[in-house]
Amino acid sequence: MDELLSPVSRREFLEASAVGVTAGQTETKTPAPRPGPRSRPPARAGKPRRRLAVVATTYYYLSHAYHICGRFLHGYFHQGKFRHPDWTIAGMHVEQQRKGDLSRELAKEHRFTLHDSVAGALTLGGDKLAVDGVLLIAEHGDYPINDKMQILYPRHRMFQEIVDVFRRSKRSVPVFCDKHLSYDHKHGRTMVETAHKLGFPLMAGSSLSVTWRRPELELPVGCRVREALVASGGELEIYGIHALEALQCMIERRTRGQQGVRAVTGLEGDAVWKAGDAGAWSWELLEHALGRAGSLNVGDIRDNCRHFRPPPGRRTYPRGPAAFLIEYRDGLRATVLLLNGHISEAVFAARIDGEKRPVSTLFHLPAPPGASFLQALSFHVEGFLDKGRPPYPVERTLLTGGILDAALTSRARDQRRLETPDLDISYVPPRDSGFMRGEYTYPV
Repeated sequence: MDELLSPVSRREFLEASAVGVTAGQTETKTPAPRPGPRSRPPARAGKPRRRLAVVATTYYYLSHAYHICGRFLHGYFHQGKFRHPDWTIAGMHVEQQRKGDLSRELAKEHRFTLHDSVAGALTLGGDKLAVDGVLLIAEHGDYPINDKMQILYPRHRMFQEIVDVFRRSKRSVPVFCDKHLSYDHKHGRTMVETAHKLGFPLMAGSSLSVTWRRPELELPVGCRVREALVASGGELEIYGIHALEALQCMIERRTRGQQGVRAVTGLEGDAVWKAGDAGAWSWELLEHALGRAGSLNVGDIRDNCRHFRPPPGRRTYPRGPAAFLIEYRDGLRATVLLLNGHISEAVFAARIDGEKRPVSTLFHLPAPPGASFLQALSFHVEGFLDKGRPPYPVERTLLTGGILDAALTSRARDQRRLETPDLDISYVPPRDSGFMRGEYTYPV
C-alpha cells in the first residue's frame, strides 16, 4: 500500500490517523488518582469483634498512647501487608488532657466514649466490665519526680482501679502495661501477684526486646554467657528501663530457670570510668557494642559524655555517664551504660562460650513520627490480647523494673553496692524471643 501513496497523501493520512488516536484518548475516561495505604489507610473490611478499654495518662502527638492506640484505630503494615486488629477501642480514660490532646477528636472520629474515671472506661459507663481487654499506658504527663530521678507515673494506682472493676464484675480480661510495671519494685510485685491470684493475663515491657536487631542475633536457650553489656543514651529511668529490657531479653537465654539478681550498683560520672579501668565492666565489650552504633560520635568518650547538655527542663538525665552494675545469682556479671553525648541507640555485646570473639547487635529504632519500634510492640500486644498469653513472662519486666529501682536507689545512696534479696526471680524464657525479623519498610 505504501507505494500507492504519494508523499502528500501519505502525510495527510498520518495526520488524520493522529487526530483519530487523540480523539480516542479523549473519549476514554482516566481513573481518578487514588492514594495508597501508605498515604491514607484503607477502611476496615468488617466490624471488629472485640472491645478494648484504654487507660492513659496523656494522649497527644507522638506520645506512647498515640503510637500504640493509633495501630488499633488506623491499622498498620506488617510483613508487607496492611492489617487491622480485630479490636475496636470502646472506652478511654485520659487523666491529663493537656494542650494538644487528641483524645476528644479521635473519640468523635472513631466513635468511642471518653470517661472521667478508669472504671468508666472499663464499664463504658455501666456497672460491670464491658470490654475484652485493657491497655494501660501511663507514660508522659506532668507528674512529680523523686530524689532517685524516678517519674511517679501512676501505673500501680491505675492498675488497682482496673482490678477493682474486675473484682466487682467477677470477671477479668487481659491487661497490657506499657514499659515497666511501676517505679517502685514492691508495687510491681503486687501487680504480678494480683494478676496471678485473680487469674488474668498480664503483659508489660519495652519495645526494645521485640524491635528489629541488626544483625538478627538470637542466642540459643541454654547458651553459656560469660559477660554482657548494653550501652545506650537517654534519661536515667525512662531509657534505663529500655536498656535493661534489651539486656535481659538477651541474657535470659543462658538458663531455663533462675534469672534473679544478687546485687546492683548504680554509678555516675567519673566513677563509671574508674569502674571500667578496674575491670568492673569490660572496655573490650563496649568496643564491640559501639561497633554497631550508627550514632557513634567522634572523639574521646569521656569528653563527649562530659560535654553533653540535656534538653532544657529535663533534669532526669545523669550527670555525665551512668552505669548499672548487675550481679546475677548464678554468677553472671552484666552492665548497662548510659553514654549521652557518645551514642543514642541501644547496642549489646557479650562473651559466649564457643564463640571466638564477642557477639554484638544493635536494637534498631526506626525514627518518629512512625516510630516503628512501637509498632513491633503493638503487634505483640495484639497477639497477647487475641490469645490471652504474653509472648514472654511478665516476670522479665518485674525483674528489669526491680533492677532499675535498685540501681537508682544505689546511685542516690552514694553509689554504694545494694544487695537485692527481693530480686530472687525465676522464669523460663520463650523459645523464640519474638524480635522482628526482616525489613521494616515495605516498598511498593
